[in-house]
Amino acid sequence: MLKKVGVVAAAAIGLSMIAAPAMATADPMDLPGMVEPGSYPTFGDAYNTFILGGGALGYGAASLVAGAYTGIATTPALIAHSFAD
Repeated sequence: MLKKVGVVAAAAIGLSMIAAPAMATADPMDLPGMVEPGSYPTFGDAYNTFILGGGALGYGAASLVAGAYTGIATTPALIAHSFAD
């Protein structure tokens, strides 16, 4: 069991190290809803930002519910399987 945890932890650390430089190279002005510094946002900019924020909120909530449901549903089987090793 500890071997699996180590592999998962190493993968998570490795992915977090890769993601930061990749995001740093992205140009934030390419994203919809982003406004050039020194300019004023338009209604379209505000609308796009609202839509993107709502989508992110909905995705986050759906991920949280799906993860919790999966965790609750699979925990008994995972515990039972841990005794078999």
